[in-house]
Parts: sequence; structure tokens; C-alpha cells
Amino acid sequence: MKPLNGVRIIEFDGLGPVTFAGMMLADLGAEVVRLTRDASAGPAVFDEVGGEVLHRGRAAVPVDLKSAADRERILQLIDGADAVIEGFRPGVMERLGYGPDALQARKPALVFGRVTGWGQTGPLANVVGHDLNYIGLSGVLHAMGEADHPPSPPLNLVGDYGGGAMLLVVGVLAALVEARTTGQGRVVDAAMTDGAALLGGLFQALRGRGLWSDRRGSNLLDGGAPFYRCYACRDGGFVAVAALEPRFYAALLAGLEIDPADAVQYDIAAWPALQARLAALFASRDRDDWSAHFAGTEACVTPVLSLAEAPDHPHNQARGTYHSGLPQPAPRFDGVVAAPSPKSELTLDQMVTKWSDHAG
Repeated sequence: MKPLNGVRIIEFDGLGPVTFAGMMLADLGAEVVRLTRDASAGPAVFDEVGGEVLHRGRAAVPVDLKSAADRERILQLIDGADAVIEGFRPGVMERLGYGPDALQARKPALVFGRVTGWGQTGPLANVVGHDLNYIGLSGVLHAMGEADHPPSPPLNLVGDYGGGAMLLVVGVLAALVEARTTGQGRVVDAAMTDGAALLGGLFQALRGRGLWSDRRGSNLLDGGAPFYRCYACRDGGFVAVAALEPRFYAALLAGLEIDPADAVQYDIAAWPALQARLAALFASRDRDDWSAHFAGTEACVTPVLSLAEAPDHPHNQARGTYHSGLPQPAPRFDGVVAAPSPKSELTLDQMVTKWSDHAG
């Protein structure tokens, strides 16, 4: 049994964040049904390749959202659901007849989860954009990258997945708990800009206290500190150094044979010189040599693995983090095997019949 066994969720198929949220909910044990359209709105490669992970664990039901015949069956299916999640622009679900007011009038306890870039309200609510645009407005993107260079896109991890999908999942789960007590569902408005801003909250607070600079690459956690950054090695690989605490920093200096008196940890004025010194040292040996050298110490030095290398690392193999090169569900729960449920494809009529016992 998984934690969400017995929970039924309708996912209106879309791009990145709603798809990731559907995957997470299915990984947690919910029975999630993807209502798929004939043609994807996104790049085909994301459907064909990304679907191996992002579409796992749930039934795909092809539908025509504008068809009157399908509409009645979709509404019957929703009657058997505990929650709906969608990622269309504001107003689209209402125009299609599947907005929260209409659905909660049929089933008051229904939780309605929505994820967009800018949110359901505000001047930009209906402006097109992608992850990079949303996190750009949050202040977080400006903090990422090297000094004297443009900000670096953090893949689509901060907006789509961290600030969007994961906070949508948190909101839906909280609303499901409340609905079981009150009998009343909620509308969850997960905006990627809001979520990214929340993820960057610590740094806004530090900046407000004068402890964080808007100059990239000059701060404790953005590569400015020589003991918290990545270094290139002789073979072109990299190591991650994260010796923040004094004890760990002492282990780092010991491993590099540096006299602590010559490298006071929080002498910020001396950071550039120390960074250059560490860069020269790490460039003198191969990545795996350094990894072996620091293994078993408290120096917090580890290899930076490529996507190709990560599945083969002994730690990841021991935990079963990957299977056939693809990541397995996370987090783990005791007594539950960390493996996704199989995908399936059913007709709309088959799905309505299957869920008819849960309607009302």
C-alpha cells in the first residue's frame, strides 16, 4: 500500500509542471487518469522521451474536450474523482465548461488544482511565457550564474518543477485533507513565479539584512565562497566542494595540505586569492583521484557526475535510485517498494464505468 491508495485524481494533460505533479501523485499511490488530447501542445520529443518518466504510473484516456458527447462522460468521470489538476492559461477551463465553479457545484468536496506561470490573477496572468520568464520575475534567476556574466538558466527545475509542480502537489494534498474533514474542496492556485519567490525567500531575507549581495558569484552559497563551489580537475571533470561548517572546512584544508593560518574561512577579502589557490590544486589531479582522496573524510568533496554517469554510481545503485537509466519514485516510504505503477490506456467509457462506485 502506498500513502495515497484510494485517492482518485483527474489530470487534464498539459506541459511540464502539471505532468510532473501528476507523476508525483501517481508515485505516491493515487489513481491518476490523464485526459489526453489528440495533439500535444508541446515539443514532440518531450512527449516521446520525457513521457517515459513524466507519464508513468497512470491511465491515459484520449478525449475531445470540445465534444458534447465526451463532455458528459468527462463530467461523469470527474464525479468519481477526489481532485482535478490542470495547467491551462486562466479562463481556459471555464470556457471549456470544466472550471472550478461548475465542477464543485456538482461535487462540493472536489479539490481543483491549477498551475500556471504567473497565477490566476494579476496583470500578467494571460501573458505567454515559460519557466525562465517566470523565475526572472521572482528575483531568483538574477542570483544564478557567474560574476560578470548573464544569469544562467537552472534547467526548468526552479519554476516548472520546484515552484510549480511540487507546490501544486503540496496544495492539493493539504486541500484533500481539509475536504475529508469539512466536505468542502478548495481551488489551489499554484503560480510558478510565486513558488520560485518562496524558494528564494531565505536570500531575500539575507539581502534585507545586508548579508547577501545582488552581485552574482560573491556570496556564501552562489560560488563566491571558495569552500562552496565546483572546481575543474585535470581530466576535465569537476568536484563539488561544500565545506561550510568550520569542522568540515578544517578537513578540507587538511586534505589539501593547507595551513589553516593561511586560509581563514570567513576572511571574505581573501576569498578570491584562496579560490585561485584551490582551483590550481584541484586542477592538478583527476576528478576520481580527488574523490578517492577525500573518501571517508568530512571535507564534503564529491564528484560532479554527468547524467550518463549518475545511474552507475555505487550509492545510487545500492539504493535503486535509477532503473534502466531512469529515476525511480521519491521520497521513499517504509514498507513500500520504490517503483512506479505501470502505465495503461483505457477508453473514456471504460474509465467512467471503473470509477462509477466513487461518484457523488
